[in-house]
Amino acid sequence: MYRKEFEIRWSDVDANRHLANSAYLNYTSHTRIAFLLELGLDQKSFTRLQMGPVAFYEHLYYFKEVLPGRPIQVSMEVAGMSEDGKFFEFKHDFYNHQGENVARSEMMGAWMDLKTRRLTVPPKEFIDALNAMDKQSGFRVLTKADTRKLARVPKHLNSGF
Repeated sequence: MYRKEFEIRWSDVDANRHLANSAYLNYTSHTRIAFLLELGLDQKSFTRLQMGPVAFYEHLYYFKEVLPGRPIQVSMEVAGMSEDGKFFEFKHDFYNHQGENVARSEMMGAWMDLKTRRLTVPPKEFIDALNAMDKQSGFRVLTKADTRKLARVPKHLNSGF
């Protein structure tokens, strides 16, 4: 399991003096990018391939309040991936300094071609790197239907503005 430690900064705290919702999202994003960097999937790779990761959703579940003054660790595991590697699902757990699981994040996304702005299958090097990572015990092979399970349809404002 990949883990990254964070010091809780003053700017990570909300009006209730505990870790703000936005900080959880920032920590999960930072953990994912740090993990990809360690796999050698860096900005040079993304630029060369003209592709990058895109998030469909990220759900947060809070179990216990996190206060400043102690570090927090964020884990990352692959929870699912499509056979072709286009879609992925990551699970993050947050642990306080005592090792207590204080929050969880479930995130689903895909790879996007930055020229066409369409979803794409990543190169074999990306798939191999993700396949080499520890898998969550409930790992599953994702299908396009899995990406639609929480589908929401946009409702646009009238064009009178």
